[in-house]
Amino acid sequence: MSASPAQKAEQAEQPAKPKKKNPISRIPFWAQIVAGLVLGGFLGWLAKSQDLTGLGTTLDTIGGLFVQLLKLAVAPLVFFAILVSITNLRQVNNAARLASRTLLWFMITSLIAVAIGIVIGLLTNPGAGTGLTPADGKKPKHAGSWIDFLTGIIPTDIITPFKDLEVLQIVFLAVVAGIAALALGEKAKPILTLSSSVLELLQKALWWVIRLAPIGTVGLIGNAIYEYGWNLLSKYATFTIDIYVGCALVLFGVYPLLLATVAKVSPVQFFKGAWPAIQLAFVSRSSVGTMPVTQRVTERLGVPKEYASFAVPFGATTKMDGCAAIYPALAAIFIAQIFEVQLGIKEYILIVFVSVIGSAATAGLTGATVMLTLTLSTLGLPLEGVGLLMAIDPILDMMRTATNVAGQALVPVIVSAREKILDHDAYNSASASPIDEYESESAAAESESATSESKERVPVPA
Repeated sequence: MSASPAQKAEQAEQPAKPKKKNPISRIPFWAQIVAGLVLGGFLGWLAKSQDLTGLGTTLDTIGGLFVQLLKLAVAPLVFFAILVSITNLRQVNNAARLASRTLLWFMITSLIAVAIGIVIGLLTNPGAGTGLTPADGKKPKHAGSWIDFLTGIIPTDIITPFKDLEVLQIVFLAVVAGIAALALGEKAKPILTLSSSVLELLQKALWWVIRLAPIGTVGLIGNAIYEYGWNLLSKYATFTIDIYVGCALVLFGVYPLLLATVAKVSPVQFFKGAWPAIQLAFVSRSSVGTMPVTQRVTERLGVPKEYASFAVPFGATTKMDGCAAIYPALAAIFIAQIFEVQLGIKEYILIVFVSVIGSAATAGLTGATVMLTLTLSTLGLPLEGVGLLMAIDPILDMMRTATNVAGQALVPVIVSAREKILDHDAYNSASASPIDEYESESAAAESESATSESKERVPVPA
């Protein structure tokens, strides 16, 4: 016997049952990442100690595929994120002031970070006693100079930056397009609407990739241990420790101090909210790949969405306290000691200048090598020194990128707090993983959509 129209209407009004979560999704995302780190470390050690080539190759493939998936969305994500963020500034009061304050704090934190890197290098002499010689080094395939940096900003055509993943050139194109859209006003509205939709589509797809991070972590960490092992680390022990200590001092010393004294908010609460982005950055080694998570945690920390959508993409391509400040300072001292070149006050001032002004050269990917060659060429140090650090770079890049991303979330919080636009209630309540929260919101939206569709299908009684 078929149901009456009234019964159908009553059934349609009942909320749709949410989809059952699988057992894995019930585990917090941060716990999945930690499990991936532990499992990857164990499998890497097993492959190295037992000489299991097949396992090592498998780990390399898993990690490589994860990074490849992240990079797949980088070019369009950067372009549309920057374009939309510039046009979103129209919705923010004192947009020019916010932009200038953001840039100022990027420079201030970079200055502090590079100073810490120089001090640690002078105290520990990371290049001494390593057993390395200039003959162990080799020139990088792509060297950087100030001329290359400045001329490389402007692309020769529109296609090449996206094909070759030249992030700095993509940023240039996006900035020009964003400014042009602002100048056109209402005429550009259809393009901006389309750009916003494309950006949401890209972020949705990237969230699916990010959900694979625990699996990617197993491959990346396992392969790093399998490829390099502890024997290689012993030669670079002081330098590696210096990088990790320097980044830790910035991450857990400087940043909390700025939050407590400048922003006057709880540092512990900041790390509760920002930790998922920091954790993913450590694994993925990509500021741009982590950008959707960074923007989400920044918004959940009370930063207005319109401002966060500008500050985070801007920071993901230019704000690099780990890759562009601490690392080149320590690397320059390390290489100078290997090649027996004496550095003086002038050279240290140049290191500071390059780190503060040239950080855009890192361009959001694993591009600290470009920043290092820029630093070495400015100081007149041999570019062969870059080759000395290539083998150890993946191990260093994890901590560098985590520091980068933490700074990219920190500055919008500081600026918002000083400009009195920070939502303190949201800041003080931010604690859940944004990955888990994003899925909850998506499930709720799907449930609401299903309910609406059911109502629409209910026949109207005659």
